[in-house]
Amino acid sequence: MADKTNQEASRGKRLTRKQRKDLGRQIWSASPGLEVVHRDAAGIDIGSREHYVAVGPDRDAEPVRSFGCFTVDLGRMAAWLAACGIRTVVLQSTGVYWIPVYDVLEQNGFEVWLVNARETRNLPGRKSDVQESQWLLKLHTYGLLRQAFRPPAEIRALRSCWRERAEYVQLAGACVQRMQKALTEMNVQLATVLSDLSGVTGLQIIRAIVDGERDGHTLARFRDPHVKASPETIAKSLQGTWWPEQLAILRRQLADWDHLQKQMANCDQDLAALLKALPTAPPAPPAPAAAPGSPRTGKRRRKKASKNQPAFDMAGEFKRITGVDLTRIDGIQPMTIQTVISEAGLDMSRWPTEHHFVSWIGLAPRNDISGGKVLKKKTRKVVSRLATALRMAASSLRDSQSYLGAQFRRLRSRLGAPKAITAMAAKHARLVYRMLKYGQEYVDHGMLHYEQKHQQQKLQYITKQAAQHGFALVPLAIPL
Repeated sequence: MADKTNQEASRGKRLTRKQRKDLGRQIWSASPGLEVVHRDAAGIDIGSREHYVAVGPDRDAEPVRSFGCFTVDLGRMAAWLAACGIRTVVLQSTGVYWIPVYDVLEQNGFEVWLVNARETRNLPGRKSDVQESQWLLKLHTYGLLRQAFRPPAEIRALRSCWRERAEYVQLAGACVQRMQKALTEMNVQLATVLSDLSGVTGLQIIRAIVDGERDGHTLARFRDPHVKASPETIAKSLQGTWWPEQLAILRRQLADWDHLQKQMANCDQDLAALLKALPTAPPAPPAPAAAPGSPRTGKRRRKKASKNQPAFDMAGEFKRITGVDLTRIDGIQPMTIQTVISEAGLDMSRWPTEHHFVSWIGLAPRNDISGGKVLKKKTRKVVSRLATALRMAASSLRDSQSYLGAQFRRLRSRLGAPKAITAMAAKHARLVYRMLKYGQEYVDHGMLHYEQKHQQQKLQYITKQAAQHGFALVPLAIPL
């Protein structure tokens, strides 16, 4: 069996999963020892005030040295590593303290490996900074570490600005909650008649209250014509106690909200400039026609923009720099695309397949096997902004009359909402990966096409089950 597997592998044929496992076991049993992969390596234990650097004992009489965190100290570190003949350096992603070390070493021509601290755990016992740096050096020398992903400089700048803007959005939401709390404590039930206090009507009324207006009928004149509540209902909800301390809180929170809106506008200007600096990708070929009967064969339904979306044309910029229209995927909004590009970049060749990409995000199940049995299949618990954005996109498919919407509703009825959201988030990740890597447009064949395909699969399964028991399905002459 092993000789046959080796012959098929040498001829370049695609092996089955069992053959790949057998080949891996054979290779490991033939060479169980460790081989030196990175001979000119060094390990760095990152700290907030000092960094411990370890090289091989044959490189220097003092193989472990400590360096400070100042730029001058990092320059001395790079000079010492170059004098020791080091080419590749490994360090852990500890907070944000590793970033200056990474940048200085990369600028000095070293190949820097950033690794996950969870994959570099040492044996039980006492731990010190010196031992940690030597342990990293040993693991990296024998090729036992995986390099973490770090996007290029232009994507890192985009990511920093986008993450800062996301923090401002969260702070603005907290300001709205505090304003609603202050109004409720004064028994001003404005939140019961308006769906959003930060809307046009809500902000105008709050500004008038801060300026000293207390008459409910006067405040109700700021009502927007699109508000469902009548002016009389709004005036009735604006009768309160008007405590001075709560009015002071309302005034400060409104000022904070205005300040955060200005900061978000500044971030939008920087985002627009960073996106405009990215190169233009060649346009994708025209998408094929959708299946007959699809609700998307005619005019495409326009998706409602998010309230927190930047003011500039994000969808147009993304189509220019990617060459494809990712918003054709149902549930994917421009802000979701911004998160994908900021966290993963534009080059999908970093991941060999779409399955590697889904696993890197943290949306793929992991099979813990012991004794030949699968113990659990839950996805890894990771803190990923990209996974959160894709899950939010998947949860919006509940009422979608599309192929993905029909698939989500079937999975939700069979697996439950949490697992269905994770599964559809992984589906979104695969579609984004294919579009960015192969430059092909997405075509939605519609809900009817999915339901017909699902019925055919069910019929094939029932026919197969009947054949295994010696029966054959006969269609009725008169359909039910």
